[in-house]
Amino acid sequence: MRKFMLFLSIVTLLLLTACGNSDSKDSISKIKLADAGWDSIRIHNSIAQIILEEGYGYDTEIVNGTSSATLQALQQGDLQVYTEVWSDNLGDAYTNAIDSGDIETVSTNFDDNSQGLYVPTYVIKGDPERNIEAVAPDLKTVKDLEKYPELFQDPENKDKGRIIGAPSSWLVSKHLDEKLTTYGLNEKFTYLAPGSDSSIVADLASAYKKGEPWVGYYWSPTWVTATYDLTLLEDEPFDQEAWDKDKSGEFPPNDVYVSVHKDLKTQAPEVVEFLSHYKTSSALTEEALEYMGENEASPEDTAKWFMKEHEDLWTSWVPEDVAEKVKAAL
Repeated sequence: MRKFMLFLSIVTLLLLTACGNSDSKDSISKIKLADAGWDSIRIHNSIAQIILEEGYGYDTEIVNGTSSATLQALQQGDLQVYTEVWSDNLGDAYTNAIDSGDIETVSTNFDDNSQGLYVPTYVIKGDPERNIEAVAPDLKTVKDLEKYPELFQDPENKDKGRIIGAPSSWLVSKHLDEKLTTYGLNEKFTYLAPGSDSSIVADLASAYKKGEPWVGYYWSPTWVTATYDLTLLEDEPFDQEAWDKDKSGEFPPNDVYVSVHKDLKTQAPEVVEFLSHYKTSSALTEEALEYMGENEASPEDTAKWFMKEHEDLWTSWVPEDVAEKVKAAL
């Protein structure tokens, strides 16, 4: 009798363990998405969350981290979905993750973006409505900055200008720092890599409000480039060999992908099918970001607004029955 009871206890324990481990390699109940720290990925995450929760019945969770940390988490299977992978900025880390087979790219979210050094347009053209005169009408290229260090004076080192770089935790910050050294701009400018995207925006907003010169890194699509009148400084046409050598020339074309962990194809094939159709554009993303900024809206509220404005777009990503469930929820 004791042996039988012991056997029964072991069987019961094994059954409970099996039931408790619902997110096995072949099934999943919660889908985790990467938030690498900028607004557009948060909007795309929210759009995906609404569809996954209301249309497919999955629980979702957002996991925060740097670009490299969240990519590593995706590769390890701690995350399942990355809605905005800036492939070139991640460099070899992304290529290696793809080559290993640990992650798969299922669609291109958008591929018409830009990044680099921006100045407020009034620096070049002035702004009569704000009584701002053009102070650098001949400023057109990144290399032209060498003529204007005193215009963008570093408040902590008045013998140099200051260029606001990308956040220090982003790989693109290292690329930009190397580019400025290649162009010799490090001799006349201080390169300041801030701790976050919000630090860049705060510095830009302060200068813009006062009508003062400012130069720094940013990218499009963002609510910043949609809200402020900025000019992207020109550079030499992109050349892979030159870029690999010393980061000279334009930033490489940067396809922005939707990527998933390899196991999601077996855990939730209908989700991968949906994500394989997920495609927007820089203009559409910037439209959502502009709404977000002007209305101080949350990513979730912005996603709802976007989905109502562009119902014909997102309904093409999913089967009709899923679309109806989501529309009812909205």
